Amino acid sequence: MNTIALQINRRAVEASAEPRTSLADFVRDRLDLTGTHLGCEHGVCGACTVLLDGVPARSCITYAAACQGADVTTIEGLDDDEVTTELRAAFTREHALQCGYCTPGMLVSARDLVLRLPDADEQRIRVGLSGNLCRCTGYVGIVRAVQSVIEARRARNIAPLADGGRTILGPAGSGRAAPGGSEPRPARTVSAPAPDSVARGIIPDFTPATVLDQSFTLAHPLAKVFAMFDDIAGVASCLPGVSLTGIPSSERVEGEFRVRLGPISAAFQGAARVERDPATLSGRILGIGTDQRSHSATQGEIRYRLLPLEGGAATVVELSIGYTLTGLLAQVGRPGLVRDLAKRLVAEFAANLDRHMSGASSGRAAPAELSFRSVASDVLRARLARMFSRVTGKSGAE
Repeated sequence: MNTIALQINRRAVEASAEPRTSLADFVRDRLDLTGTHLGCEHGVCGACTVLLDGVPARSCITYAAACQGADVTTIEGLDDDEVTTELRAAFTREHALQCGYCTPGMLVSARDLVLRLPDADEQRIRVGLSGNLCRCTGYVGIVRAVQSVIEARRARNIAPLADGGRTILGPAGSGRAAPGGSEPRPARTVSAPAPDSVARGIIPDFTPATVLDQSFTLAHPLAKVFAMFDDIAGVASCLPGVSLTGIPSSERVEGEFRVRLGPISAAFQGAARVERDPATLSGRILGIGTDQRSHSATQGEIRYRLLPLEGGAATVVELSIGYTLTGLLAQVGRPGLVRDLAKRLVAEFAANLDRHMSGASSGRAAPAELSFRSVASDVLRARLARMFSRVTGKSGAE
């Protein structure tokens, strides 16, 4: 058993719990705060949503022991909250509840939207509530209720809070003390820095959530290829979907990366820090960017190293591509698909580099937007081919 000390609804609480006890079970069974409901117990339905350090979090998949020292607010702790009071009235007025089982978690998530959104945009409200499932209402009344509260507060000149009052990066509760220890756990940087950080020229180091290793060969001498990587504008023109928005320097570049995945399109605007090491014929490009439309953020790192081939007549380019993606677009990324797409995109980048260095692509601009439709179809065909070969190979063996 662990002794857990934390703030629950502005009250200091200390109680014992097993390491496997979820925060939802902790507040319900140990503290009798049964307004937090349990539905799927897989973090999908949102009925168990509470505020963890002011941020909506799924209490059914959050260990209570991981909340040591945290500030937790359940629906009971929002009885006197101004925004929640307005939302309760709006939910009643717009018939936004029936059985009421999802309502506590729905109110917690809706409160966060009222605090953050600058206006009552229906699409953004629906996206913001997409993690809270309701089997009764059809959501129409819920959306209208949230819209009415936002409109009323903005009409009273109550401005939205930047990031809903969030003060730390990372998932809800990050940076808190580790269970059983007194040292704070370092916050995980899973979100790209805000645009003002880009404006100030701050491009910090980070640990990528996903790293992909790729390599390709160019039929050009080592020195020529290394000099090519020093031509930032030339390299950018070879990257599908990338365009520069400013004059690059030897150490910094600002630009935009446009991508479309089915009906979803994004334009990541940001900057990159460029590092080179002539002694080892290697370098690093570290970038950050945000897409305002989807509220997604990314951090990326490309490390490259050049190796001679065929007595120096050709060059092997070894790449290590790391990235962290958060927000709406992070929900559509799957490691296997991303890995296959990365292979296809690196191959396209290599072909563009070869054409550029051969003089065939002089003056050629990078595509304005990268569409995954053709790339995905190539990936699908490749996967089907591998599946077919395995099946036919197995049949032949039999």
